[in-house]
Amino acid sequence: MVSLLEIWLLGFALAMDCFSVSIAQGLSAKRIIWHPMTMQALSFGIFQGGMTLLGYIGTSLFSKNLQHLEFLAVLLLFYLGVKMIWEGIKDKEEETADLKTFHPLNIITLSVATSIDALAVGISFACLQSVTLPTILQASCIIGLCSTLFSIAGLGIGIKASRHINIRSEVLGGIILICIGLKILIEHLI
Repeated sequence: MVSLLEIWLLGFALAMDCFSVSIAQGLSAKRIIWHPMTMQALSFGIFQGGMTLLGYIGTSLFSKNLQHLEFLAVLLLFYLGVKMIWEGIKDKEEETADLKTFHPLNIITLSVATSIDALAVGISFACLQSVTLPTILQASCIIGLCSTLFSIAGLGIGIKASRHINIRSEVLGGIILICIGLKILIEHLI
């Protein structure tokens, strides 16, 4: 049986990618933009919790293709990282940068990229006979909540840090996304 403490610890662990990506996004934004930032935090939480549930329910369908999903996350993070670096190098108005950074398509892409691990957790839960549907529903909610809260914290830290960093923060944010992608790739290859 999976304990409530273990579920909370798992929620914290899964939220770390959301936290890191949110720091990168906050660095890029440099200020609070309520609507898109709220949408990002909620999207990260919904995707993390939803992918955990999806992994549990769709185990037979996804278990054979899980390796390909890890590479999809790496590709998405590399793409967005390079895109952020490119946009950070180009001269443009700050307002336009904020809108592009938090474009709904970027938010969805980052949500998918950060939630691939949650899908794997759902699949592993399905392999445990002691995990029931009520347990996985509870776990999905806790994982989603942790991801949302860590995303909010990451955005705040990124915004605060951007005031003290002299390089273009969008470039730094892109580098962070690429590093997260490399971490996922290395973990998958080892």
